[in-house]
Amino acid sequence: MLALAWPMILTNLGQTAMNTTDVMMMGRLGPDALASGTLGSNLYFAPMMFGLGLILAVSPMVAFEIGRNRHSVRDVRRTVRQGLWIACMVALPLWLLLWHTEEILVAMGQEPHLAAGSGVYMRSMQWSILPFYGFVVLRSFISALERPGWALVIVFVAVAFNALSNYCLMFGNFGFPALGLFGAGISTTLAATLMFGGMALVILRHRVFRRYHLFGRFWRADWPRFFDMLRLGLPIAGILVFEVAIFSASGLLMGLIDTVSLAAHAIALQIGAITFMVPMGIGQAATVRVGRFHGAGDHEGVGRAGWTALAMGLTFMTLTAITMVTVPHWLIMGFIDVGDPANAGVITMAVTFLSFAALFQIADGAQAVGSGMLRGLRDTRVPMIYAGIGYWCVGMPLGAGLAFWGGLKGVGIWIGLSSGLAVVGALLIGRWIRRDRLAS
Repeated sequence: MLALAWPMILTNLGQTAMNTTDVMMMGRLGPDALASGTLGSNLYFAPMMFGLGLILAVSPMVAFEIGRNRHSVRDVRRTVRQGLWIACMVALPLWLLLWHTEEILVAMGQEPHLAAGSGVYMRSMQWSILPFYGFVVLRSFISALERPGWALVIVFVAVAFNALSNYCLMFGNFGFPALGLFGAGISTTLAATLMFGGMALVILRHRVFRRYHLFGRFWRADWPRFFDMLRLGLPIAGILVFEVAIFSASGLLMGLIDTVSLAAHAIALQIGAITFMVPMGIGQAATVRVGRFHGAGDHEGVGRAGWTALAMGLTFMTLTAITMVTVPHWLIMGFIDVGDPANAGVITMAVTFLSFAALFQIADGAQAVGSGMLRGLRDTRVPMIYAGIGYWCVGMPLGAGLAFWGGLKGVGIWIGLSSGLAVVGALLIGRWIRRDRLAS
């Protein structure tokens, strides 16, 4: 599990590093730019994650097929092809939606000047969706073959490229124009294109991958497989949207409180997103390992893979919770100048938010790994219901109520987030325990 998980974890961290780099550099542009970028990202991630959920069905489907028949080529190729079809299908409406970011945010009651900045950012960033989806499909393919290392190499090249591109296009260095937030979006799109192109090149040239001929006869439809992928992927998309939407909504609610709360929330949430990449990678590895054992009919292997992944995820998140409580200023200084008196309010608020982020680290790890374990069993519908209950029947009503009617403001929102994650994590692990007993 560890041999498969660590390249996935580092790949996830690399992808998050691009977002983190954007946030850090936006902070250097000023609080308004950081707030505008945060609002735009909050609106972007929920619909983007919906499409991502659809194509994440590629991983368990390919893993199951390889577990059933390790020499399968045609079925694996057809599954990947339909994943790329779905990526193209879902990108078009998302582009249309995100083109109107400014108007949507104004209609939601956000400050007009912040909404305008978000619109500028999204006009260049939205085009990254399709190449990013393509990269995820190809990454799912090589991960199901238990060779995720190439994705790691490609992502870290893209991270360096994104940082350099941001430095040039946001601030006007090396003779480039200073484009601010618009430059940050261009950098993200270029980096995503580099990731997809690099992965496609590896698959075309590597002797293990090229025998699948993934891009041959790309136009040929496989409608039964296409709809099977949608049936499996739609609940995954629902889970991701429920989860991302509650964090996006929390950002929008923070924007209704004040700019300081929104900026502090962006910092604390970005730190939490970095730590989340580890259990997320372990969950992705669990999907592959559980899926392959499931395809082979090895019930004992299914249970062993799942429990191993869960233990790894919970151990790591316990350590990160301790770090957030004991040295919060060390974590914050990477995002904002802690020596500038003008940032004192943001820093104080971010430290407070991190203390609540520490509370839900274990729950967040449990739900991330638990979802991956169940995904390997192709069990996605009930986990989607659990996500809806935990995030939107518990987390959001509780957070909004405490923030605006209980007078706790940003702290109330973070209490709601913690509670929602705890409910989802407990329900998913309970589901796994019951499913594990049935499988054995």
